[in-house]
Amino acid sequence: MPLLAEDPRFLYLAKPPGLPVFPPHGEPGGDCLLARLLAGRPEQEADWPEGFAGGILHRLDGWTSGLVVAARQPEALVEGRARFASHRLQKRYLFLSDGAVPWSEHAIDAPLAHDRRHKRRMVWRRGQSSPHRGRWLDARTAFRRLGRLGSHGLWEATIGTGVTHQVRVHAAALGLPYWGAELRPEQ
Repeated sequence: MPLLAEDPRFLYLAKPPGLPVFPPHGEPGGDCLLARLLAGRPEQEADWPEGFAGGILHRLDGWTSGLVVAARQPEALVEGRARFASHRLQKRYLFLSDGAVPWSEHAIDAPLAHDRRHKRRMVWRRGQSSPHRGRWLDARTAFRRLGRLGSHGLWEATIGTGVTHQVRVHAAALGLPYWGAELRPEQ
């Protein structure tokens, strides 16, 4: 069970890299953080709103490790989601990049949307005619250089919004692609 800590309203879960938060598409019984949570805490199987199984408040990409918060009651889920929606909760990410930029701190406000041709990719709004699918989602990411780890720059990204692939897309747009990632800035 991935439980790090708990209080009367929330469970704090450790998600390892490579493990999805929810079952993989086409594999409803596949290994995921939700399955591990329910195995250790069957009471979390309550009747949660769609998209919030187990009371899980938010997601992390499959290859990202970190803290995931789950509500213990429906009221706590509503409170937690309201905090995310009002940007009173922030997420912090650490990543490595070989990108060379002249600044140590920078913020980017650039809406994100799904790529017109590839539904799993996200693109950032570079102008009024940036090709996309669906609506633009507001997204702001603040970056801060923390130093070096070996030959790579160590960076911190802080977000109050939570758009899919937000940190990765904004980092690449600024010239800080994740070390080891094979992507263009618009992904």
